[in-house]
Amino acid sequence: MSYRFLENTAIADVAFEATGRDFEELLRGAWEATLETIIPQPDLIEPVTSRPVHLEHNQADLLLYDFLQELLFYKDAESMLLRIDHIEVRKRGEGYRLDALLVGERIDRFRHELNVDVKAVTLHQLRVERVDSEWRATVVLDV
Repeated sequence: MSYRFLENTAIADVAFEATGRDFEELLRGAWEATLETIIPQPDLIEPVTSRPVHLEHNQADLLLYDFLQELLFYKDAESMLLRIDHIEVRKRGEGYRLDALLVGERIDRFRHELNVDVKAVTLHQLRVERVDSEWRATVVLDV
């Protein structure tokens, strides 16, 4: 799993490219990049509570989009910072089914230094592709 932030892609947004040997690893990298945009030290997040996530989509890029949006929803609606404990993606007919368990805790402003607020994942330049033996995604975040 890896990711790198992209310069000169979006003026007022944050863009990154994530990679993975499989789709699950790609999703982990994409969420870690998103989380690091929000909080500079994601390792400080304690696994106090959990949230299951179940998503389906016919397109890999829109499944990534829905997954990142789901994690941002918990940040906004419940003030939760979550990390991926377990994730599995299965091919289902023409599409994909994602099942994940997220763990984390409520934002504690005394323990969690915040960078910027990620408002949403954008569809601008969103791309997921399989290149040789790895998955690669480009994501732009609205901050």
